[in-house]
Amino acid sequence: MSTTQQPLVLAAELALAWGDIQRHHSDLPNLAAPESLIGESSSACGTELGFERLLHEAAHGLAAARGIRDTSRAGRYHNRRFLALADELGLDHTADPHPSSGFSLVTMRPETRERYGDTIERLQRALGAHAAATSGAAGDRSGSFRGPATRHGSSGGGVRVKAVCDCGRNVRVVPSVLSQAAIVCGACGQPFRIADGPAASRS
Repeated sequence: MSTTQQPLVLAAELALAWGDIQRHHSDLPNLAAPESLIGESSSACGTELGFERLLHEAAHGLAAARGIRDTSRAGRYHNRRFLALADELGLDHTADPHPSSGFSLVTMRPETRERYGDTIERLQRALGAHAAATSGAAGDRSGSFRGPATRHGSSGGGVRVKAVCDCGRNVRVVPSVLSQAAIVCGACGQPFRIADGPAASRS
């Protein structure tokens, strides 16, 4: 499989995994742009992409659907309302809250891992194939590849910027993700683009 196909395959697997979570949590909204999760780590949860990270994002999804303010400090501090949602999704936070990120570092309980065992295995295979394909492509260019930042806002290309579509919707995305494959808006069917000119001023 070519490296240009890999992001699309992984995005499809992320969408399937999200759908598996929705089967247990019916009010969880759809994942609008799974591609935006590829190639970046979350500043708040501080973890690489995987099923545990997807459950973390699902907690935020439930908060949005229910009108719950689960973070503060520009989304970095995760409060006890987030922790309650994380618990609902089968995640634990056993330590005291972190001074700057609160209850963000949640982990899967054993029964959660068992419940989603097949989903986790399928997603890990897709993540492994994606990592192997992209690291191989980097080697072919005979230069050193600097991957996305492990923390939002740090150097290395992991900073998210606003991308907009023709109907005015917007998402935050790492620019390198858009360079891998288009992120298409589910409302108007047009690709999102970096908001840097007059055409993006509507948002």
